[in-house]
Amino acid sequence: MYKRIRDLREDKDLTQKDLSEYLSCSQVCYSSYEIGKRNIPIETLIKLSEFHNTSIDYLLGLTDEKKPYPKKK
Repeated sequence: MYKRIRDLREDKDLTQKDLSEYLSCSQVCYSSYEIGKRNIPIETLIKLSEFHNTSIDYLLGLTDEKKPYPKKK
């Protein structure tokens, strides 16, 4: 379900532990996000999209465009 968050993490040569520390959750919790056992809270999706410099739509597979949307001024 959330294959893209795993792919983005692996592209940066990061471990699940690295991302779990960034998100202030356990490695087991983060692993559950990657395999779709646990829904990702919106706050966490926002953090992940900012970390990976992409959109939430990309993380969720709703678009293939990695570039994030422009921020509102």
